[in-house]
Amino acid sequence: MDKIVSSEYRLQNEKSRSRIDWWLFCAIIPILAAGLVTMHSFTDDNSFAQHQMVGIVVALVAFFVISFIDMRFLRSTWVSVTLFIASVSLLGALFFLGKVSHGAQSWFSIGSFSIQPSDFAKVALIIILAKYFSRRHIEIANVRHILVSGFYAFIIFALVLVNPDLGSAMIIAFVWLGMTMVSGISKKHLFAMIAIGVLIFTILWNFGFKEYQKDRIRSFIHPLSDIRGAGYNAYQSTIAVGSGEIWGKGVGYGTQSRLKFLPEYQTDFIFAAFSEEWGFVGIVILFTLYGIIIWRIIKNAMNGATNFEILFGAGVAVYFIVHIGINVGMNMQLLPVTGTPLPFMSYGGTHMLAEFLSLGILMAMRKYSRTAHKDLTKNEFIGPQ
Repeated sequence: MDKIVSSEYRLQNEKSRSRIDWWLFCAIIPILAAGLVTMHSFTDDNSFAQHQMVGIVVALVAFFVISFIDMRFLRSTWVSVTLFIASVSLLGALFFLGKVSHGAQSWFSIGSFSIQPSDFAKVALIIILAKYFSRRHIEIANVRHILVSGFYAFIIFALVLVNPDLGSAMIIAFVWLGMTMVSGISKKHLFAMIAIGVLIFTILWNFGFKEYQKDRIRSFIHPLSDIRGAGYNAYQSTIAVGSGEIWGKGVGYGTQSRLKFLPEYQTDFIFAAFSEEWGFVGIVILFTLYGIIIWRIIKNAMNGATNFEILFGAGVAVYFIVHIGINVGMNMQLLPVTGTPLPFMSYGGTHMLAEFLSLGILMAMRKYSRTAHKDLTKNEFIGPQ
């Protein structure tokens, strides 16, 4: 009898719950619009905005389609492992089939389209870490599980870094660190991880980083030492952000971007271009919208039906927080320039599709998220996965 009541309660709850978190979705739309408007104001030729619009439409279609798929199959070990192996294989294939752009061999070129596998590898990493930690969250204090999960992340990290794509490699490292900490890592293990990270950075500095990557880090430490060379991008970006002042110069009147002083103004430095035109007020509105997005992601994660859904949502939150933090940091000369896009704003279809893919999965999980009736999910937490 209790099972029948529970089943009926679950059915009623699924019917009443919307698949889409409209708070989250409505916060994304103005950011998409801001990116398009900023791109359109760069030049008389609005090809950036037109191409971006196509990417947005494709990403939105994927978002809504995925939200209607029952994502509980992702809890299966073979599914998460298959996605991981596929991501690693694609990253490995870049060494033979990848297109070189700006010194990095990070893209597959298919006709007029380019695909960056590292964007999808980040989502695959979140899935496999959520699966791994969901089954071992009680034992996370055991350093073995930290090392095993770190091995998954390191494979993707290493393949991305040698392309070389320092920005994506940093995000992968932070996603792993964030999900590990959410899982309940001990403080002594955290300090050990920091020490290992310092050691790895030292090794990479001497044997792994390309010279231009070292120059970016040097220009971050001494930003004014080479403003005509390695420090030029960050210097011009800082000027653009500061020149917006309180209200901004107005749409289409950003001199740093329109006069081409600001490089990569449609991708890496779109935040600086936006800030110059919209000013401090625009930045506050933009950060508020991003705050709503992160809040809703965490809110949905906390209502996850099992530990897998909770950890996946936490990983998605870290994914967006790190992307936003690194991009804004490098635009304001607080972090080295790493080529990290700003979510929902920067030009590029692959990262846009990956962002909506992760959110689409999160929306699909809402349909069977936890209810007020705790008995409904008790077996899913303690039973076999």
